[in-house]
Amino acid sequence: MTSDHLLKPVVWVHGDCLDPGGPALAAHPHAPALWVWDDALLDHWNIGLKRIVFITECLLELPVAIRRGMVPREVIAFAREHGADHVVTTESPSPRFRAIVAAIEPTLPVVVLPVPPFLPYAGPLDLSRFGAYWDVAKRHVFGQPPLF
Repeated sequence: MTSDHLLKPVVWVHGDCLDPGGPALAAHPHAPALWVWDDALLDHWNIGLKRIVFITECLLELPVAIRRGMVPREVIAFAREHGADHVVTTESPSPRFRAIVAAIEPTLPVVVLPVPPFLPYAGPLDLSRFGAYWDVAKRHVFGQPPLF
């Protein structure tokens, strides 16, 4: 099936794009959208309550249904419930993201939309913690290190 024949999407929102104006939601503002709390990821990363609250607050600003479980299984079930013929999401550098997309694709096509770059930087970035990322990014976003 070519993308020309994909007419009825659902949007899968993940943790690397919680932006209400993100590419997938912006491209399909009327499509049903889904967020899945990934139990395995929460356990593996030992994500703290503060981060869970932050993500939940972000989700409350998005037009998404919220589920919990195995992400591929929940995305496929959501798509079937809505009679969708494909899934649209926003790219992520995460290996886990690629594994989830690969698990969905045998059942439904997945269209991955690119994210415009936040900053003009092509070097290595530590994405494990925001602070490490921001230490590099702030020099490029503001043009120089901040005074404080």
